[in-house]
Amino acid sequence: MKSDFLIAVTQLAAERHLPREAVISAIEAALASAYKRDSVLAGQEISVSLNPANGELKLFSHKTVVQRVEDPHREISLSEARMISDSAALGEVLVVESDIQSSGRIAAQTAKQVVMQRLREAERELVFEEFAEKEGDVVTGTIQRVDSRQVTLDLGRTEAVLPPSEQVPTERYSRGQKLMVHVSEVRRTIRGPEIVVSRASRELLRRLFEMEVPEVFNGIVEIKAVAREAGSRSKVAVHSRQEGVDPVGSCVGLRGIRIQNIVNVLQGEKIDVVQWHPDPSVFLANALSPCPVTRVELGPEENMATVVVPDRQLSLAIGREGQNARLCARLSGLMVNIKSVTEAEEERLQRAAEASGQAVAEETAEAATDTVAEELAPEVEAVPVEEIIEEAAAALEADEVPVLEAEPAVSIEEQLAEAALELEEAGDTAAPVVEEAGADISQIPDSVWAVPQVAQQPQRIRFAEDIMAPRSQAAPDGRRGRRAKGGRRAAEEPAPRSTRRTRRSDYPLDDTDTDEDLDDMRE
Repeated sequence: MKSDFLIAVTQLAAERHLPREAVISAIEAALASAYKRDSVLAGQEISVSLNPANGELKLFSHKTVVQRVEDPHREISLSEARMISDSAALGEVLVVESDIQSSGRIAAQTAKQVVMQRLREAERELVFEEFAEKEGDVVTGTIQRVDSRQVTLDLGRTEAVLPPSEQVPTERYSRGQKLMVHVSEVRRTIRGPEIVVSRASRELLRRLFEMEVPEVFNGIVEIKAVAREAGSRSKVAVHSRQEGVDPVGSCVGLRGIRIQNIVNVLQGEKIDVVQWHPDPSVFLANALSPCPVTRVELGPEENMATVVVPDRQLSLAIGREGQNARLCARLSGLMVNIKSVTEAEEERLQRAAEASGQAVAEETAEAATDTVAEELAPEVEAVPVEEIIEEAAAALEADEVPVLEAEPAVSIEEQLAEAALELEEAGDTAAPVVEEAGADISQIPDSVWAVPQVAQQPQRIRFAEDIMAPRSQAAPDGRRGRRAKGGRRAAEEPAPRSTRRTRRSDYPLDDTDTDEDLDDMRE
């Protein structure tokens, strides 16, 4: 029976991919839990020891050494403890071997549950430790489930999660498909270790180069920088640490076999391998491949650079939707501004013209300022302020400062009299002279008040037709008339007597004329 028990332990450890010691520890904890449910050993601190060599099982109870025993299940007297161990002392916990009792069905069921729980915990801990060491590496998994939230992959002993943020937009995932993924993070959760993998990480591309290119794995060729837009295009900057080794050729391989294997893993993603250089100008020219570069100008700031390319190659340098320029900037870590040769030359000429114009303006302003200063400068010697103050004080003491006296006020009557005298001397007799402010109005001649009489004009009666007629259709005698329907000719020719309308304005009237006189005139 003991041999059968050891065989079962060994088989369980192999199925669970657990060490034998972990399985034995789980069985010991399960048996201890089962014995605690026994009515005889209930309430005692119990531990079980299992010998892996022969399968011998021992049961121990833990008791505290006291002077007077109150709880026999947890305490033991000092005299009894000295019989078991000579070095026993008060307050010490003594391990006492007990007899193994037969357990019932409930205790056996409890032992089974505890064994399974402990085995699952040991398995989770072992998986966590295993993948914690693989964090940052590339593993191969099989897709189990695909849903809107995430993709679940089977890694053998556990499952991994591929979240939407780590997926490639151009890739399509299906159940049963095998994928090489990068282990981004391993964390503990209530349900066990959670492994997060990625297909869009730059480190995936770096690890694939290490797996495919022996020179990169051995350290002869170093990957300096990686810029990637997952699913579309990537750029890798490499540098050789050993003379005579071509870093780009090593990564590409014979007839491109190495780089083609990496492209197949990434499902057709384009990869550009460029050579790294310590000079930023040379490195930018290499990073902008396959576009040729005319020159590279580094800006006044450390992270600024301007790349000049031929006019016909400007679109190639920028790339589709600026992809090539973005990857170049990420690879170099600089803010790259791409310009054509014509645009760069125009800007250079404009800056030169502005600089020359500003210099000429400054010289002109300076010369004008000097000229004005020379013309306006007084040709007198400066007198100190102290001498001026002393001279003014001495003049005041000697009463040499003239005092201005106020002129007497002149009345209005005197001003009027002076004005009259001036007019008489000038011989102006037409203007009346007012001697005093209160002159008599009766002295003014009557001719001043005469109103000119206007000759009365003979009264003429006007009708509404005359007033409302347009100005352009005025009659020859100044009166306005309505234009006939026949046009201009009909308006110029007089209408027949039967149709012509007689107007009162055609006949001048006096004040004594009546309507009968008007009728006689019409006849």
